Amino acid sequence: MQRRNFIQLSTLAGVGLSIPFSALFSACESHPEHSLEFKNLISGLLKNWCDGMLKVQINNPSNLDEHGALGCPSCSHIHGRCMDAVYPFLYMADITGDEKYIEGAKLVMTWAENNVSQESGAWTVIKNPKSWKGITIFGAIALAEALHYHGHVLDETTQKTWTTRLEKAGQYIYDTFTIDFTNINYPGTAVYGLNLIGGVVNRDDFKAKSKKLASEVKVYFTENEGLLFGECKKSSSKLSEKGLHGVDLGYNVEETLNSLVMYALKEKDGELLQILTKSLNSHLEFMLPDGAWDNSWGNRMYKWSYWGSRTCDGSQPGFAMMAHINPAFGTAAVKNTELLQRCTADGLIHGGPGFIEAGIPPCVHHTFTHAKPLAALLDHWEHLPEINANASLPRATADGVKHFKDLDVYLFARGDWRGTVSAYDAEYHYKYDYRQASGGALGVLYHNKVGLLCAASMAEYALVEKNNQQVQPGKDICLTPRIETFIDDVWYTNLYDLPARVTSKDENEIIELVADVKLKNVDREEVTGTAAAFDIAYKCTADKTEIKVSTQQDITKQTAFVLPIVSSSSEVVTHVNENEITIQKPEGLVTIKANTPIKTKEIAGKRTFNMVPGVEALPLEVFFEEDSKTLELTITVS
Repeated sequence: MQRRNFIQLSTLAGVGLSIPFSALFSACESHPEHSLEFKNLISGLLKNWCDGMLKVQINNPSNLDEHGALGCPSCSHIHGRCMDAVYPFLYMADITGDEKYIEGAKLVMTWAENNVSQESGAWTVIKNPKSWKGITIFGAIALAEALHYHGHVLDETTQKTWTTRLEKAGQYIYDTFTIDFTNINYPGTAVYGLNLIGGVVNRDDFKAKSKKLASEVKVYFTENEGLLFGECKKSSSKLSEKGLHGVDLGYNVEETLNSLVMYALKEKDGELLQILTKSLNSHLEFMLPDGAWDNSWGNRMYKWSYWGSRTCDGSQPGFAMMAHINPAFGTAAVKNTELLQRCTADGLIHGGPGFIEAGIPPCVHHTFTHAKPLAALLDHWEHLPEINANASLPRATADGVKHFKDLDVYLFARGDWRGTVSAYDAEYHYKYDYRQASGGALGVLYHNKVGLLCAASMAEYALVEKNNQQVQPGKDICLTPRIETFIDDVWYTNLYDLPARVTSKDENEIIELVADVKLKNVDREEVTGTAAAFDIAYKCTADKTEIKVSTQQDITKQTAFVLPIVSSSSEVVTHVNENEITIQKPEGLVTIKANTPIKTKEIAGKRTFNMVPGVEALPLEVFFEEDSKTLELTITVS
């Protein structure tokens, strides 16, 4: 098959989008001089990651159970998807001519065939042949890209063997995948995957199935904001009590939207590109100014790793390839890559900005998945639009309040403050509780000068996907700001109040959001014998953020508002007095004041670490005093 780029952005000229033709034509121009800085960034980072993966690759021919696999510094098992590294390894082999990368690619494929390959053509997520096989689509795309762009570096026997194996995987996907057989990320990714594989192995039926899925996926975007939905178990695919769909930002931006964009550009699907342009713009609203994805509210946020989602591929292709339509898409690709670089040490991505300083080992899964999109960008480089960080992200320039109706999530911004308040009630699996930020909770508080201040975690950390999550180190302390009380050791909090309602106003330069909440346990039972109904008022001006918690009911049990502040162990904490503390961050001083004494929850002034979203925090709490029905906290930065 003649080597060529699958995606030629210049083909956009004929798709008939309702955007200016000048924007479409710019896609076929090459801008190497303007985008060189970004190219150098991703080239260097990709080499760093590939070398890091080679360092942990197991070379032990006497033990086929592990020979060729990528060892994981954090997990006791081998990740079945480590064969995804075949694509970045072959890219590096082609670019550098270094045989070590060819050997690395051959080894991961050897391990996969010896351990997770099935007669059906599938690969499994772990060695157990009964385990999940949907991940076949990701390995198949990686293998197809590797063969299409870089197969010429392989010997003829290996190239033919891998091509035959790819067709078997494609057949499994063709036979098994439907638009609604599981979470939308699988059939959504197969839209591009089957098209790509069909081209590599000359199977028009694969391409026809791809086109069918592409037609069907177009109804999986929410009515108002055009957010991709369907991230939920099939048994939980019904609308929530508020009539909301299951949406997860991390899976959308780092996996499904990439594939849909790449398919739509290649096949000149104008209708899908229209849908995707709106959807990308809506998703982009949740990128923080430092390039992080605010997935505090997402229904699969148990994998939220600040830069994205633990086992997804990275958001660079979908946004970079559409930067000719909105230059801020290019900014998103650059900023997120820079964040990934800051979270990289010893050649491996760590699962959040707090991992390295806290000494938490990284999971290798982050690296072998996120290396693929960088290779894809470099393979399409001559056909990409100009990509730089010159255009502002929406949240960098935001001011006011925006309510996402399809999520019941509010974003607010005033001065340097950025925040997220969530009353989203759609759950990933209604049979279990994986509570993301909800119940009128503050999911994120961010300040442009000092960065992240508050971030939601799971209400209680759980290994929802035990093979794809790290074990929580130390005591699990929820990072989501909240009201809480305990009755006979049963935890009651607003985080479990899914029907909570939020109202907002923006008057006289003061933003105010008020959450009407009730305290409930994990079974969603309202607390009795003490105050259950509260208002949480979040007020934001250019100078400060205030939180006021109040009730009209009698408080007969010890009740507190918990405010974990994201802070590394190296940051100096000063107790000015019992009602005021300061935290000295590298870029500024954070001051927290309250109308009652500020205490540190359970760990005597030490930091707690949470896997979601991978940060250390100082878990502060203030208690209602006797005969008082109001708590007030103020946060300032200087």
